[in-house]
Amino acid sequence: MPLDAITSVSGLRVGHWTDRRAATGCTVILCEGGVVAAVDVRGGAPGTRETDLLRPGNLVERVHAVLLSGGSAFGLDAAAGVMRYLEEQGVGFPTPGGLVPIVVGAVLYDLSIGRSDVRPDAAAGYAACQAAKGGRISQGNVGAGSGATVGKALGMQRALKGGIGTASEGSAGDIIVGALVALNCFGEVVDPDSGRILAGPRDEKGGFLSTLDILRRRPASALVGGFTNSTIGVVATNARLSREQAYRLAVMAHDGLSRAVRPAHTLVDGDVFFALATGATEAAADLTTLGALAARAVERAIVRAVTEARGLAGVPSLEERRR
Repeated sequence: MPLDAITSVSGLRVGHWTDRRAATGCTVILCEGGVVAAVDVRGGAPGTRETDLLRPGNLVERVHAVLLSGGSAFGLDAAAGVMRYLEEQGVGFPTPGGLVPIVVGAVLYDLSIGRSDVRPDAAAGYAACQAAKGGRISQGNVGAGSGATVGKALGMQRALKGGIGTASEGSAGDIIVGALVALNCFGEVVDPDSGRILAGPRDEKGGFLSTLDILRRRPASALVGGFTNSTIGVVATNARLSREQAYRLAVMAHDGLSRAVRPAHTLVDGDVFFALATGATEAAADLTTLGALAARAVERAIVRAVTEARGLAGVPSLEERRR
């Protein structure tokens, strides 16, 4: 894939709003023409917006934007700015009172680093839309990944920097599946092919400790890094899918998270994946193949989130750890 990003799926634009001093931000995926969408929420501490309307059988089948935001529940305010931007562009679901933009979203907790009193708001969401573009996407400490961290079983003082990552996979017939992930997990990040820890709780000798070994010694409820997490993301394809099929794609996307993060879907992670289907290609698409491609794209996006991140607000990066 020349771009190797979620924007390999034509018709999608991605924009970031970043505040590095406060270590927070938001990311928007614009699909103004409207795309079939679904969601699968697996984490035990999610923060979401408009996910109920994505259930099969409900009236609205297409969305116009997905918001990924830092700021915990405060960050949901950024969706108001995304709606305002789309309304100005004449985009929305038709109602007797005018067009209503459909904006779904999820948040992650980044209040433990930087400034907890600065969170993405409506102005931030609007600015992310203004910055949205196709083509290559900035990764690492941008947008919703600005304040993201990983490997927190021993607290923030032993954590490593997370961030935004993206990747895409293709198959015969011009089918493309892309992923965009904001990685902010409690667990460690591993190489999905070898199982080797890439980024986790730092030990004092320059390596990483196993989260499972830490949990064996004391329960997660006693760990100081417990409530500072959530990995949120989007998988998108140019295939034509129904709402039910898009839901299955979101379900299988979580397999990539499970292979690249140990443990995943914990009680203290609000793990959420949205699935988008543009229907831009008429090529026949096998759902099992699409799901496998989505999971692989998520794996690679997660690895990029930590390899592209840089140290911020006192939290070192993997690059710094390797020196």
